[in-house]
Amino acid sequence: MREIIFDTETTGLDAREDRIIEIGGVELVNRFPTGRTFHQYINPQGRQIHPEAQAVHGISADDLAGKPTFPEIAEEFMAFVEGAKLVAHNATFDMNFINAEFARLGHPPVGSEFVVDTLALAKRKHPMGPNSLDALCRRYGVDNSHRTRHGALLDSELLAEVYIELIGGKQAALVLDTVVVTGVQQISTETVELRVGARPAPLPSRLSEAERAAHDALVDSMGEKAVWLQVADRTAP
Repeated sequence: MREIIFDTETTGLDAREDRIIEIGGVELVNRFPTGRTFHQYINPQGRQIHPEAQAVHGISADDLAGKPTFPEIAEEFMAFVEGAKLVAHNATFDMNFINAEFARLGHPPVGSEFVVDTLALAKRKHPMGPNSLDALCRRYGVDNSHRTRHGALLDSELLAEVYIELIGGKQAALVLDTVVVTGVQQISTETVELRVGARPAPLPSRLSEAERAAHDALVDSMGEKAVWLQVADRTAP
């Protein structure tokens, strides 16, 4: 199962008018990070950044000068997310912007069946809240001390750790396959058939002649109905 944990930063809050200025994404396969990421700053094509939004993410118009526009990065982004579930915190906000950008390109929108909202998951699991990304990092012991401002890639990396905890923790994310890789060790789950053959020659007796003679004398004293007479091999060396 492939999932992309992603986040966007925008010029404002209105997807109909405002534009995406940063996208970050982290790939998970079977709930484990693969190391593949996507990150791009995007020129909003003249759209001004609202001061309130800039106070959150710290991205200025000067920072975006010379950066590619969304149409220029759209193909690369679509290739990165193709075939994957999209996971975001307050996903409705991010998907409204993604689908608005797609609509400007004549590309069909991403359906809700392909989207997971971690905010909705958190509200169901922790109905008393708080359920912001920072609050969930504190709840699950995810180190976010380096998060002084919002950033699409950083927030995606933090959310990936939070998401794994939300769905049951790292143990719940373990998926057994033919070979499970743990660190540098490989644990094979293949069935091995063991066949035990007969020895080419029996092992020598560990009894001394005196011990054998004493045992035979004891058996003889028990009479003809002694059990030992039915199982003992008096001819064995």
